[in-house]
Amino acid sequence: MAGVELKKVSKVYDNGFEAVKAIDLEIEDKEFMVLVGPSGCGKSTTLRMIAGLEELTSGELYIGDKLANDVDPKDRDIAMVFQNYALYPHMSVYQNMGFGLKLSKTPKEEMKERIEKAASILGLSDLLNNKPRQLSGGQRQRVALGRAIVRKPQVFLMDEPLSNLDAKLRVQTRAELIKLHQDLETTFVYVTHDQTEAMTMGSRICVMNEGLIQQVATPKEIYDNPKNLFVAGFIGSPQMNFIEGVLEEKEDLLYLRFTIDGKEYQEELQLSPQNKEKVKAHLGEEVILGVRPEDTFPQEGGYPTKIVVSELLGSEYHVHFRLQEDLLSFKSTEEVQYVPEDEVEIRWDPHRIHLFLKSTEENLLYKE
Repeated sequence: MAGVELKKVSKVYDNGFEAVKAIDLEIEDKEFMVLVGPSGCGKSTTLRMIAGLEELTSGELYIGDKLANDVDPKDRDIAMVFQNYALYPHMSVYQNMGFGLKLSKTPKEEMKERIEKAASILGLSDLLNNKPRQLSGGQRQRVALGRAIVRKPQVFLMDEPLSNLDAKLRVQTRAELIKLHQDLETTFVYVTHDQTEAMTMGSRICVMNEGLIQQVATPKEIYDNPKNLFVAGFIGSPQMNFIEGVLEEKEDLLYLRFTIDGKEYQEELQLSPQNKEKVKAHLGEEVILGVRPEDTFPQEGGYPTKIVVSELLGSEYHVHFRLQEDLLSFKSTEEVQYVPEDEVEIRWDPHRIHLFLKSTEENLLYKE
């Protein structure tokens, strides 16, 4: 088994586009690391460099303790599962799963043992004689996973493997992948743009944007303690609410001064002494207050707004309203029927806020 380490790794294409910008990332042995970010952020390029399908422009890549920059993909002891299943239509499930082993001239008995074990893990034992056309999308994806498993690689690389599945199958296969990681005890590196996949699957998440790593942490830490405005807005559904204002101090109390529909308001910031000192260095500067929808609620004496739309999601409502021209949200489990143009007053939990400096987008309340 092996971990993966990237040291100052960059990828610049011939046209000058810098897809990955001198990133450092250490993926521990047996970890499930998820690379997540919007399209074009560099996550798939990073995965392809680990696989050897893209050359590094600069930096060093280690798989285990071995420098892998110039190692051929076939010699890196990795297995990759793509968005496209890439199964041979004329071959059975058994033949598809064993194709790589056959090429490497694995003895027949060993090949049979590996395929049957992988099929058992993936629930494919009764389908080994079927052709891909006889399988559902989820079953085909499991065959692609099985083809990777039988190789017993040090590292599994997965590039958006669930994106072709319908919603129900995605949830089911997600659970199967988590169980698979636990059973195999192998390093997984998984790429997705879906933050729900990242939050539910990863031991740790690496959030990327514009070729740079924004934050690497556990899902809970990413959610509760985002390092900057991008991470705060990207992780979470509905996304975090943001209110722009200016930091002020009066009689040793800190306030956020902000405007709604031309009317000025002040919100006292209830901060710990340590955070208060950090924030005081930015008095008079523009900041963005961030608060999760679950920490936002309608309450008399709050800030006036109007409902835009209310979405029923089974056990709860996502209620959207407009503040400072932006669409914000709160979650509700009450049987209150909010309809468009309803006037409500909004408050938030003062102990559950984040504060971002507008000029740098850093979270002033980030806990190191």
